[in-house]
Amino acid sequence: MSNATQSQANMTTGPGLLERVMLSTLTTVPCYIFFHINVTMLFTLRSKLVFRETSRYVLLYNLLFADTVLMALSQILFIVSASRAYLTYPVCGLLVMIANLTNDISPLTLVVMSLERYVAVCYPLRHATIITIRNTGVAIIVVWAFCSLNVLTRVLLLLQFPFEQLESLQMKDFCGTLDMFLGPLSDDYDKAYTCFVFISASVAIISSYIGVIVAARSASTDKVSARKARNTLLLHLVQLGLSLSSTMHNSLLIAISKTVTSTVLEYILSVFYVFIIMLPRCLSSLIYGIRDQTIRPILLCYLCCGLKLSVVSVKAEVSP
Repeated sequence: MSNATQSQANMTTGPGLLERVMLSTLTTVPCYIFFHINVTMLFTLRSKLVFRETSRYVLLYNLLFADTVLMALSQILFIVSASRAYLTYPVCGLLVMIANLTNDISPLTLVVMSLERYVAVCYPLRHATIITIRNTGVAIIVVWAFCSLNVLTRVLLLLQFPFEQLESLQMKDFCGTLDMFLGPLSDDYDKAYTCFVFISASVAIISSYIGVIVAARSASTDKVSARKARNTLLLHLVQLGLSLSSTMHNSLLIAISKTVTSTVLEYILSVFYVFIIMLPRCLSSLIYGIRDQTIRPILLCYLCCGLKLSVVSVKAEVSP
């Protein structure tokens, strides 16, 4: 996800200081809104016992937590890049590795959520015994452990680079994921891992979708539940596709950079960053916040209360 900063990092010329400030402001405002929605959704999922003791809500919380951390890190890296600041290799490496960890959590959590819906429709009588809070916790631990192992592998590949030959650990370029590919092996590993994760996740979600469709034709299956599960799985597939599109962010910008000026490219980068990088990370909150009848009233209540408090505070500052 920190790839979003890399293309901007490659721009040595472009908009002036005032234009960069305006672009950063216009970018930060919608990102702050997305971040606020996600944080409110996280608070909502911890506010009621029913959310804390229902497996699908626990999985949703895990997905949103990873996405929210990733949003915060991406925005930090974007602001650092926009301000033309340079980090050291250890600091950049730490931020990038955390970003990679949380970025990997999303597709794997979507797979677990899809399997939970598959069991709910195809094995409704065994759902309560298979999908328990304990088993859900184990699944979340496995997801985090697998993603942590991937990050550890990246770190080991990174340590093979001869840092002692550098004059200084201060980076001469802006911090981004591509800056941490200090050898061809790191780049090859990243491509192989990304393909493996998204192909495996796609196969699992599509298989769950097909299983739900087949089960829906059975006379003993709840048609309403099957239809909702089918729509949910389709949304998971769309979310996975949006996550995949963010990994192609750099390649797309590199192709565009060959035909436009650096100023136009920076405008395009800002638009891509908001709609391809940040917006998909907020979709889970919007989708579940609107579709789920249990979450919707509580989420709207918290959002409206926050809006009212903001209006009241502004009025208090304006009033003499």
